[in-house]
Amino acid sequence: MTTTVSARPLARCVMVLGTTSGAGKSWLTTALCRYYSNLGLKVAPFKAQNMSNNARVVEGIDGAWGEIGSAQYFQALAANARPEVRMNPLLLKPEADTHSQVVLMGQVSAELTAMPWRGRSEKVWPQIAAALDALRADNDVVVIEGAGSPAEINLHASDIVNMRVARHAQARCLLVTDIDRGGAFAHLYGTWALLPEDERALIHGFVLNKFRGDAALLAPAPQMLQQLTGVPTVATIPMQWQHGLPEEDGVFDDRSVAAGVVTKTIAVIAYPRISNLDEFQPLKNMQGVRLQWVRSPADVALLQLRDWIVVPGSKATAADLAWLRAQGLDSAIAAHAGRGGAVLGVCGGLQMLGEALIDPEGIDGNGPGLGLLPLVTVFEPAKTVRHTEARFGQLADGPWAALSGVPVAGYEIHHGQTAQHTAMAAKGDVARAAIPGLAWQNRAGNVLGLYLHGLFEDSAALQALFATSGNAPVRTLDAVFDGLADALQAHFAPGVLQSLIHS
Repeated sequence: MTTTVSARPLARCVMVLGTTSGAGKSWLTTALCRYYSNLGLKVAPFKAQNMSNNARVVEGIDGAWGEIGSAQYFQALAANARPEVRMNPLLLKPEADTHSQVVLMGQVSAELTAMPWRGRSEKVWPQIAAALDALRADNDVVVIEGAGSPAEINLHASDIVNMRVARHAQARCLLVTDIDRGGAFAHLYGTWALLPEDERALIHGFVLNKFRGDAALLAPAPQMLQQLTGVPTVATIPMQWQHGLPEEDGVFDDRSVAAGVVTKTIAVIAYPRISNLDEFQPLKNMQGVRLQWVRSPADVALLQLRDWIVVPGSKATAADLAWLRAQGLDSAIAAHAGRGGAVLGVCGGLQMLGEALIDPEGIDGNGPGLGLLPLVTVFEPAKTVRHTEARFGQLADGPWAALSGVPVAGYEIHHGQTAQHTAMAAKGDVARAAIPGLAWQNRAGNVLGLYLHGLFEDSAALQALFATSGNAPVRTLDAVFDGLADALQAHFAPGVLQSLIHS
């Protein structure tokens, strides 16, 4: 991939702003990407700065792999575009409440990570603007997602993700609010009122999201709001509990099951710095599968032998492992494994399942592991970021045996390097290499750890693990995207979506 600009006319930009975080910006941006792509247009998503520990490995600069936020990855798929780093030039990955790792154009930047928040914006803005300009040169439409609220007046002077982007692209903006929270009209009016006059002019429509009830009862509020602001309310979108798209921060709810009777519960350990949880969304779309957060031993005690425990990725493995122990979840996981129950560790979760974490460079932290796999992880400054294709070898009998011989594709994002514990090997306790250097299994066969993210997004792996149990995906990802686009067409005022991309 290069950033060379072409001679085609610059793309029209449609931007989705929100009155708050969680208002529905990512959902609406994804839906717009598919809607405009379905019109036969060449479409790309863009978010100048994302803060998330849910990241994907995509095409980077000069052939290198890079990281972007998962939301932009899925938006690119919805747009029928190849995901690449220009779509999310700046990614902040929280490592603590007051500290984030900074990823610029797909690569970790130690310099930017060490800089103060406000000092960083002017340093990165030229690259953000260049990435957006390059996308505009290569596409017909660029759908831009904002972050948080554009009316955070304490951050307005150093803004690089909301109205500065909108002004640079002269984007036609939609302002979306979560009406289910209450106070939606005050949120819309207050956001609009706090913007400078030239930025207000870029707001072309208000969107009420997550509405439950009779839309006729909203009157006369939308008309009154338009009289105050000059901005029409262009859509009222109903609450959609199971739209099928991963949530912005990978968070799922377990109020319902995709379809049918529950045949398996998959319990995901929900420690504070969980990462890449969006990779489990396909399981939420499976018939008869229930995903459940686990935060206490009591949650684990309710699991049946057929159920799985997943120890997911983490942005702070040693700290999350310490939290897990403080809750008593280490003993609960060990008890489930001791009964023969299935345990899966992914990336940081794999590292936790081993005997020890060793951190000579001060990258993450030292600590004893859970001891379910005879492995040792050493943290290194160099970060492994790549797409990976591999094939499982012969696995031991047990819940993971169906993966034997199955080819899989996914991505790796990790600092640690993991290997067999030599002293334990000398005593005969050797981990089975399910995929050399990438996945290991215990001798009993019920504990599996792997570095590969995306196992449940791989159709071959899903088929192997679930076909014989009668579970099947309810919807493909393409069907999910088309459903989002259909919802826009059904609930936006006629002609609005077309008018946003025409002069």
